[in-house]
Amino acid sequence: MTQLVYLVPLLPLIGFLINGLLWKSMPRKTAGILASGVMLLAFALSVGIFFEVKNNPGYGTVVTLFDFIQSGALSLPFAFQVDELSSLFLLIITGIGFLIHLYSTAYMHDDPGYVKYFAYLNFFVFSMLLLVLGANYAIMFIGWEGVGLASYLLIGFWFKNKDYTNASKKAFIMNRIGDLGFLVGMFLVIYHFGTLAYSDLFMQFADGVPANVSQGVINAICICFFIGAMGKSAQIPLYTWLPDAMAGPTPVSALIHAATMVTAGIYMIARSNIMYNLAPLAQNMIAIIGIATVLLAASIAIKQNDIKKVLAYSTVSQLGYMFLALGVGAYVGAIFHVMTHAFFKALLFLGSGSVIHAMGGEQDMKFMGGLGRKMKITQFTFLIGCLAIAGVPMFSGFFSKDEILAAAYMKSPVLYALGIAGAMMTAFYMFRAYFLTFTGAFRGTHEQEHHLHESPAAMTIPLIVLAVLAVVGGYVGLPAVITENHLLGRYLSPVVTNNLASGHLSHSTEWVLMGISVAAVALMIFLAYSTTKKGTFKEPSGLGKVLANKWYVDEIYNALIVKPLKHISLLLDRYVERCGIDGIVNGVGRLVQWSGGKIRLLQNGQVGVYIFGMVLGIILLLIVGLLFL
Repeated sequence: MTQLVYLVPLLPLIGFLINGLLWKSMPRKTAGILASGVMLLAFALSVGIFFEVKNNPGYGTVVTLFDFIQSGALSLPFAFQVDELSSLFLLIITGIGFLIHLYSTAYMHDDPGYVKYFAYLNFFVFSMLLLVLGANYAIMFIGWEGVGLASYLLIGFWFKNKDYTNASKKAFIMNRIGDLGFLVGMFLVIYHFGTLAYSDLFMQFADGVPANVSQGVINAICICFFIGAMGKSAQIPLYTWLPDAMAGPTPVSALIHAATMVTAGIYMIARSNIMYNLAPLAQNMIAIIGIATVLLAASIAIKQNDIKKVLAYSTVSQLGYMFLALGVGAYVGAIFHVMTHAFFKALLFLGSGSVIHAMGGEQDMKFMGGLGRKMKITQFTFLIGCLAIAGVPMFSGFFSKDEILAAAYMKSPVLYALGIAGAMMTAFYMFRAYFLTFTGAFRGTHEQEHHLHESPAAMTIPLIVLAVLAVVGGYVGLPAVITENHLLGRYLSPVVTNNLASGHLSHSTEWVLMGISVAAVALMIFLAYSTTKKGTFKEPSGLGKVLANKWYVDEIYNALIVKPLKHISLLLDRYVERCGIDGIVNGVGRLVQWSGGKIRLLQNGQVGVYIFGMVLGIILLLIVGLLFL
């Protein structure tokens, strides 16, 4: 099966090309079946590859397709890395991707850009698969840029709305900032190690930092890679594009925020774990920025009333937990949370899409309430997603978040305390959203209430599947107090191993930490219920107003970066471009035109004048010859 791995990205690429080239003539139903069908086939192949890798521990192989870059000593084939890490991500991307494609067939049914939408969706998945399968950083970067392009197309899909196109441009530009860091990191790797291939590069780290390379160089490379990850995975300060990405259709939000684009940075660092283990400065930076992102995004989500904005800031916060795990050396915990987050966050976004579909496009929770009476399946599955993300015991998010918090405690009790604070805010804002949406009295218009209905099967079936995964997904990584057999950790061990500050927590300590987490979450759920049961909304003031306005970060960026750059560009346009460059070019043109007009006067048709000119030229040549030769 591993020799057929090229078919996994090829199938969505074929779907993209067919729907993309024939988007004007392709029947809508055929386009949806084609796009979803290639995803289902890709998922089936991914399952086969996963079990082949699982049944052969340590069976990592490189499947070379063709020579790609040959320049001097640098040789980079176009090759795919098939091992435990890439095979797991294949399952997540194709599995969640197929469910989102299936959901989209109903959600986008009446959209005039239906065929084009599925072409973009297939291209997005193709790029993400290329990113995780690449056997070197160059192939990863191609997929990395492809994901950025696809996100631009999908976020701005409804391009007639200027705000939506601005959101897509914002995402594209902020990702380019991070991509510059990734590029610099790759150039440093080529300069110091002569390769970008994982197998050749990581072999040089088998005995620690190579003798001919300093610790500072390793830190610099890892920090540059992290800057790239900050852009794709929305960490401070490059996170503001992600909430604005809600401009795209809701299934796009689920795809970007759950299993694909935003996890690219976590995948890259986990893939490079052998380097990060030797870069303590970079790891500390990742942990600090990760926990800061957790708290900032979670605090903003508390006061958001747009149901998709709540989920968007929730994604930023959960990504912060993943980076916290990477920063303290809990690579398995980070990947574990990537997996569980893919399940419950895709569930929550598709659940919100079901709500928006029933509400006729309304996203503001002020005008919702009591929807559970008409949307039983959506309510139940959304509740499961809330329980999972809040970290309630027996649900997937509890196990993955507990593993991250335990690792943070081993590194620093301060990081653990801040992580608990983030978990408390998560439980509060998610159950606030649940109670405001599904319980109490309906607060919308009579017409909206009249049209309330459960979504069609193409939308509810993916919700049910994801709800099941959000429950059972955590049992592949049970904590040590239950069993020492961490299934996910054992599976990933040939490629990714933890590098924690100390060995293991005692069972009694771990029980105490879990007890604190559960008690804190239960308290926040009760507080969320108490503050929302009346269903009333007050105009925020003080700190609440600051949180509702997202700490004014966008306004600060506009004041300090966007407006000054805009003024500088206007000055450059007026004085450098128009007066300087254009002035020189136009001046040369005018000079040639003037001189041509004057020289033309010599062509007067009088032979005597021509003879005089010839004699004058001969005299000048003789003078030059005598003086200089």
